[in-house]
Amino acid sequence: MGDILERGLAELSSRFASAGDNIAAEAVADPRALGLLRAYVAEIELFNPAYGLVGAKDRDELIVKHILDSLAPLSAIRSLLPPGVPIVADAGSGAGLPGLPLAICLPGVNFALLERMGRRVGFLENTVAVLKLQNVDVEQTEVERGRAGRYDLVTFRAFRPLEAPMVKALFRLLAPGGSLAAYKAREEKVSEEMSAIGSLVGGWEEIETPVPFLEEPRRLVVVRPPRR
Repeated sequence: MGDILERGLAELSSRFASAGDNIAAEAVADPRALGLLRAYVAEIELFNPAYGLVGAKDRDELIVKHILDSLAPLSAIRSLLPPGVPIVADAGSGAGLPGLPLAICLPGVNFALLERMGRRVGFLENTVAVLKLQNVDVEQTEVERGRAGRYDLVTFRAFRPLEAPMVKALFRLLAPGGSLAAYKAREEKVSEEMSAIGSLVGGWEEIETPVPFLEEPRRLVVVRPPRR
């Protein structure tokens, strides 16, 4: 049967395949990805007591609420990326979520983990080195000071609410045609946040992204800037 990570990835793979995204299905079913994700979990468990990286009472909760949660929108995120070698920024990356799980499963995509706290930057740099991830850079910076016009997609999870100053700062990071991808939970909260910033955006949509073994709702909110 495998452990909860292996079973969760198998469920996501089946879901992506049923939706017609065989690339995403194969990505989460890849034994290389499974091995790297296990190594990443081990790094979080090693440093979490001292660094307070994530909230989780045990390994299973860590895997479900953080690793599988990060990967549940993989197919939707793939659909937002342009051809070639896109660049994704993970804003307020913290422990590397969702950036590192996504980078592990999308080795042909470049990722920049944007994090302002030095201790977490040190964790991220060490983890990228341990996992030998060639498609990931770690940048110690506040989002507001990130490189403008560079990224095809900006992801963020458990970062900040969708409020006007933050959305404007994130829009500034986007290359032409780029989008924001916000990991969210409750639909009513999404509606509340989007109604407050509706005049600032060029369009938005929410995509349900259920997480294996998690009964709580999860959704990806895709926000597009106004046309330039």
